[in-house]
Amino acid sequence: MYRLIKPVFFKFDPENVHYFVVKRLKWFHDYFPLGKTILRGSYDIHLKGLEREVFGIKFKNPVGLAAGFDKNGEYVEALSNLGFGFIEVGTVTPLPQPGNDKPRMFRLQEDEAIINRMGFNNKGVDVMAERLRMLKEKDPQIVVGGNIGKNKNTPNEEAVNDYIKCFDRLFDVVDYFVVNVSSPNTPGLRALQEKEPLKALLNTLQQRNLKNNISRPILLKIAPDLTNEQLDDIVEIVKETNIAGVIATNTTVDRNGLYAEESMKSETGGLSGKPLTQRSTEVIRYLAEKSGKSFPIIGVGGIHSPQDAKDKIEAGASLVQLYTGFIYEGPGLIKRICKELA
Repeated sequence: MYRLIKPVFFKFDPENVHYFVVKRLKWFHDYFPLGKTILRGSYDIHLKGLEREVFGIKFKNPVGLAAGFDKNGEYVEALSNLGFGFIEVGTVTPLPQPGNDKPRMFRLQEDEAIINRMGFNNKGVDVMAERLRMLKEKDPQIVVGGNIGKNKNTPNEEAVNDYIKCFDRLFDVVDYFVVNVSSPNTPGLRALQEKEPLKALLNTLQQRNLKNNISRPILLKIAPDLTNEQLDDIVEIVKETNIAGVIATNTTVDRNGLYAEESMKSETGGLSGKPLTQRSTEVIRYLAEKSGKSFPIIGVGGIHSPQDAKDKIEAGASLVQLYTGFIYEGPGLIKRICKELA
């Protein structure tokens, strides 16, 4: 069915269509008679061999939804019933912010890709925390990751305070954290990936983490544009700070090899989708080999087929996440990947 309606969706602005679809998915799930049952029956899958335990968390399957799709934690329950093993929400910032000017999302259909420069548009961490509190009371089995960032107007030298605020506010309502310093759409953010600022940030969060009776796994989301020398630094930083693992990778600023028109390729922002498939897998493999598989990796970037997911797992990923592939291929992709992995 998705293949029939996708051409209609793709005639309209990507951001507008996104909210149109997820709001109706939530309505169908919450209010349509048997809506939840229909979604589960159509998409959810329970097969032996799919369960995973990674950084102390049990996942019903290894296929998750990447951050950026549900920025405010509004649609977690409905999305989880499409078969995802976990949902990552955000990126969230301490204060609400509108993000960058529209239009800020573009489809490159010839490349099965998307360029976005959303700019961490979200309603703020307090709104998200309250939504996730109610969700956890209703269904504590859903595994939720909290992807945290800094507000656009916060200077880098004060960024750690923004991450602490998000960390403290979400601590009781998420299962793991992701530190996002790799989005290309917040000015200066990627400078926080440099070795010393990154170590300082992660050490501060870990100290905060260890003061609690329980701790939450903290992961670092990195860009695909890092050099091997920078990836070596990432391996060293993960080991030194003792964080739980890495998410590889975020979107890319590289535009090489695209088929889209020049006007579309020249749009600023992060590129996701099929053009990222090979590079993200290369980063996963490099990190896994360089670290001796000493920490878990969540693989994301250009997963449009079960084989793409298998390639990332074979390269060293423990879990995978979808975003652009989910948009181009539809919710049936989750089930196809799970069947292949099982």
